[in-house]
Order: sequence, then structure tokens, then C-alpha cells
Amino acid sequence: MFMFATGIENSYPTVGGKRVDEMAKCGHYQHWQADFDAVEELGIQYLRYGPPIHTTWLGEGKYDWEFCDLTMRDLHRRNISPIVDLCHFGVPDWIGNFQNPDFARLFGGYATDFATRYPWVQLYTPVNEMFICALFSGRYGWWNEQLGTDLGFVTALKGLVKANVLAMRSILDIRPDAIFIQSESSEYYHADDPKAIKPAEILNSMRFLSLDLNYGRRIDSEMYEYVMDNGMTKDEYRFFLDNRFKQHCIMGNDYYVTNEHRVAADGSSRAAGEVFGYDGITWQYYDRYRLPVMHTETNLNDNAEGTASVDWLWKQWASVLRVRNDGVPIVGFTWYSLTDQVDWDSALRNDAGNVNPLGLYDLDRNIRPVGRAYKKLIQDWDSVLPTQSVCLIVPVVRPQEYEEAWAIRRRDAARQWRQRKSTMMTPTPGEH
Repeated sequence: MFMFATGIENSYPTVGGKRVDEMAKCGHYQHWQADFDAVEELGIQYLRYGPPIHTTWLGEGKYDWEFCDLTMRDLHRRNISPIVDLCHFGVPDWIGNFQNPDFARLFGGYATDFATRYPWVQLYTPVNEMFICALFSGRYGWWNEQLGTDLGFVTALKGLVKANVLAMRSILDIRPDAIFIQSESSEYYHADDPKAIKPAEILNSMRFLSLDLNYGRRIDSEMYEYVMDNGMTKDEYRFFLDNRFKQHCIMGNDYYVTNEHRVAADGSSRAAGEVFGYDGITWQYYDRYRLPVMHTETNLNDNAEGTASVDWLWKQWASVLRVRNDGVPIVGFTWYSLTDQVDWDSALRNDAGNVNPLGLYDLDRNIRPVGRAYKKLIQDWDSVLPTQSVCLIVPVVRPQEYEEAWAIRRRDAARQWRQRKSTMMTPTPGEH
């Protein structure tokens, strides 16, 4: 089944020491039942969703599961498959920020405890947009640690990716047939003039760092020197090469009109608008990683007539069909998010209360024109896609199928396969 999805925007970075909680700003805590009703109304069976980490994870092994239990129980009742987002741009106050060297280890424990509590959850995005989070927190100085250095960026990046890898390993120990859908921003940097070619090339190598490390791919020589010059050790690099869970992954890539950049000779950049588009950039990522693909985020600020978002939805869907028909195994599409958002026009840095008309529904939970268009798109294409062009069957077990005999057999087979693989990879005494 092709995975049509949406998401509940759950960013929660700190800005200047103050927590910015998009679930609170968008009213999800009060209207979560209405939000889930809207998901059902659209005919959507997959929801990018995760608990607020700062109010759920109170300390090492300490949790307040009350709100998470309510919402997860209701998703199970509705048989909506959550793609669980465990870390979305922030950490609890007691951890501090992404410069904390203990974050990755602690997060692996959090993932274990979540998967143990909700064993019926199969789909995960353990850490959302690792590259963007490290960039905004460690290099741009916007969020969390608010650093503006290469050292800050590399420290945040290696911690975020290691946390993602350890979470995958932890979850697989509990749910051996788990599937990980990375949600990562797909970027491209265009040189403004000949003098900008070199800085653009560097940025175009840097954009792959998070996924290279996450999938255990050897990074380019220039990037190897860069991360080594900025705090990564050989042992840390070796960790990523030795812990590969690529076979359990779908490469989720996000595309917005802001994802392409024009680079000047001094390395500065500005928005380029849509140049290559989703299809052109997705091919670059697919050629590099050769994984099934899911379009995991897109939206556009709507106009007063409600036509801008509808046109953007059509354009993104046309791009999805194009890469699919050209041979990319694309398995899902996401309009993000379900409702309008607040203050994303300033990347959450200004607490101005600006409502951004990006959702399928407004904040009064009234459906937007793009919501009606997406509902129709799903109705039109849902039964066609499995029989047309390139289509992979993703072995998804729906929440209410978890206890079915066939699902149990599948988990047992996946567990036995992991055990055999682990045995094959464990050196015998005396081996080097």
C-alpha cells in the first residue's frame, strides 16, 4: 500500500532559553481528538506523530506518559499507523542541548523504553531532520545551544546521528520488523558565479553528512577532513561505519520552496526558489543511497484565494509520479502538517504569534482548499498506485494487526534473521 500521510507539527527547540512548543501554539493539546478526526476524514492511514520530549522524558528512565498514553491509545483504536517522531529539534531541559556528549546514549534508552511501552508501533523517525537541527543549533546560532561555529555544528551532528543509530538498534531489539523512515531535508546549492563554484561544492558535500553517517557510507575526503578538524575522532567515525541499519530504512526526504539556495563567492547563501525541484534533487539522493524513498514533508504558504497550496500540492504530486515512473521506488507522500503552524516564518525565533497558513486545516480545525484537494488525490490514486509503474510493498503491520498470527510469525522471522546476522558478525576469539 502506498503511504499517504500527514503530520502533527511537534517542534520544540529552545530559543534564548525559552521553549518553543508548536503543539501548544497550534492547540494540539486541547484539540488532539479533533485532529485525529481530521486525519480520518481525509482518508489518511499514516501520521507523522511523536510525544513532546520535554514533558514526557523527565530524566534517565523517568517519564510522564499520561498524554502520550491518551493519544497513542486513540491512534491504535482508530487503526492509524503512527510514524513516531521521538526527537524533533529539541531535548528536555535536564539534558541541556545537542552539545551534551551523553545525549546519544541517553536517547537510546528513551527509545528502548518507548518501544517497550508501545510494542505495536512499527514505523519510526527516531530523530527528525538531523542536518537541519545541527545546522540551526550549532552553526546558524538560532536554536538550542545557539552556536555559530563549525565545531558546534559537527558536535551537534555527530550526537544527533549517533542518537538516531542507537535508537534504531534499541527499537530493533524490541520490534525486529521495525521500519525507519528518515525525514531529512533535501538541499541543493547553486553557484551564483564562477567564484562561487568551490563554496557551493563544499555545501553540496556537507548536505549529505547526516545520511552518510547514518547509513554507514564513507564520507567524501573533503568532508572527512572537515569533521576531523572540528572534533570528530576516528573512533567516533568508525562507530558509524560499524553500525549499519540501512536495510531497515526508507529514505524520507523533505522538499520546500526554500530547499534550494544561491551561493555567493564568500560562501553566503540566499533562497533560490524552485530550480531543480523535488524530482531532480530526489534523484541525487537516491543515486547516492539506493533506498526506497518517501516524500516526508512539503507545504506552501497559502494565498487569500486558497489556490497557492493547491497548486503546490499538484506540483509535488506530479514530481512524485515522475520519479516513480522513472524508476525510483517511492513508497509514500506527506503534506506537512495537518494544521496551520505558528511563527515558522521566522524559523520559530520570534514569538510573534504569526499564523502560517500551511496546513490541510486551519487552527479552528476547518478544512482548507488544499485539504479537500489532498482528500480527493488520495481517493483518486489510492487504489491505482499498487498496480501501476514502480511500487514496492512495504511490509507494514497496522496497529490492530499486531497480535495476528501472521504478524507474530513475521516478527519471529525478523528476530531470527537479526540473531543469525549478529552471530555472523561477531568475531571468534583470536580474530582481528
